[in-house]
Amino acid sequence: MLKFDVNRREFVKLAAGTGAALALPNFALGDVSSKMIGIQVGAVSFVDEGTEKVLDVLQERAGVNTLFLAVFTYGRGIAGRQIHGQPLPDHGKQEYDLNFHGGNFATPHPEFYKNTVIKETRAPDHGNLDILAEVLPAAKKRGMKVICWLEDVFRTDLPNIAKVQERDLHGRNTETLCVNNPDYRNFFTGLVEDYARSYDIDGIMWGSERQGALSDSLGATHDTPPIDPGEVTCFCEFCQAKAKQRGINPERARQGFLELEKFVRASRGGKRPVDGYYVQFWRILLRYPELAAWEMLFTDGLRENYAAIYKTVKAAKPAVPVGWHIWHNNSFNPIYRAEQDLQELAKYSDFIKVVMYNNCGGERMALYADNIGSTLYGDLSKQGLLDMNYALMGLKEGSYEQIPRTGLSADYVFRETKRALEGVAGTNTRIWPGIDIDIPTEPENSKCTPQSVKAAVLAALRAGASGVLLSRKYSEMRLANLSGAGDAIREFKV
Repeated sequence: MLKFDVNRREFVKLAAGTGAALALPNFALGDVSSKMIGIQVGAVSFVDEGTEKVLDVLQERAGVNTLFLAVFTYGRGIAGRQIHGQPLPDHGKQEYDLNFHGGNFATPHPEFYKNTVIKETRAPDHGNLDILAEVLPAAKKRGMKVICWLEDVFRTDLPNIAKVQERDLHGRNTETLCVNNPDYRNFFTGLVEDYARSYDIDGIMWGSERQGALSDSLGATHDTPPIDPGEVTCFCEFCQAKAKQRGINPERARQGFLELEKFVRASRGGKRPVDGYYVQFWRILLRYPELAAWEMLFTDGLRENYAAIYKTVKAAKPAVPVGWHIWHNNSFNPIYRAEQDLQELAKYSDFIKVVMYNNCGGERMALYADNIGSTLYGDLSKQGLLDMNYALMGLKEGSYEQIPRTGLSADYVFRETKRALEGVAGTNTRIWPGIDIDIPTEPENSKCTPQSVKAAVLAALRAGASGVLLSRKYSEMRLANLSGAGDAIREFKV
């Protein structure tokens, strides 16, 4: 097992040295046959439909050449069947998996987990099935690549998990794990080393859909309900020790978040400060600059995990590409976007999947406006807030009333792809836009069609992306909409 002393020069050197040796095709712009056409898919689809049948469908309908196989997660977002209560798709077993457990859907090899208290993670959902051992040979016979897709979503009933959980503002354990806890980092570096050394994989993608305490306090997200301001994280011993090393006073930070908690509770209760919401927030921030420093404490901790994962994989198999899933909040929250510095991430990224889910994006954009409009921007109308946000984020979309029902446009995908490509300009890092197909939305809100999927995929390809990643998971996609992606790929090739 490796120890990690994060060295920026070393990662730059690694990235430069491995950029030409990636295990993926050489994706030349303008030639769709050389582009990465990926799809996120979980073990349950192969169990329900059969491995060869699933691969037939993915290749024939959408021209998929790369599987992003959900190999580690305890979450329903990328694994399991359709979410309970949502309409079942027109393939797979026509029932919900109400007893979904999750975990490692491959075979953990104990020697890679000696330096972490997180050890017993084998997913029990499909007996002794090792999804990598099952899918890899069949995919490779067809010339398809397999990239391991893993995320930091955990259960609360795992052995020793309390030792790694974050602590909130009032010292309570939370469901999420601390990015600055060495057991967390050692688990994920052990996990990716296990995959890289134990299997003939073609890449690893890791995702963490989280942000720092400042954004979470303000409700600067599309999640509903937004996090309680008293439950923001993390204030554990590792975060406090790291803060002190940086010259940040943990007690001052805690006092600042307590003041912010009062502000948010009053704001959500409709109690307007004398000088307005925005001014009052800045009064708190100016008095407690530790609030912004604590936000970056999380962000830098997350980046250090990216770097450690990257270094581990490159030490095990230098030719295996490594990349990241960037959360959809990147399209809504300017603070979160500021933290996603693509030039910085490119130093330890062979590829980056930037989420550009346009269909569910309208509903999510409106939810973001609801959340942040009840705190920081409480003095703005919802439409005024969106107009400001569109200007800040470089978007031109519909009204607050329209977008949940229409989704965001293909132009949103085009603009976001262009922006991301400019963000990594001068590096070897590839941008693969994440395109949504049938991610659940409220019954009255926008639903995907073959035409809308086709338009979104075409927008990404025409903007210059070297590939697209069909998301969130095959088990919730309708076949006609999957074919819409294939129509775009064929049209672009012509």
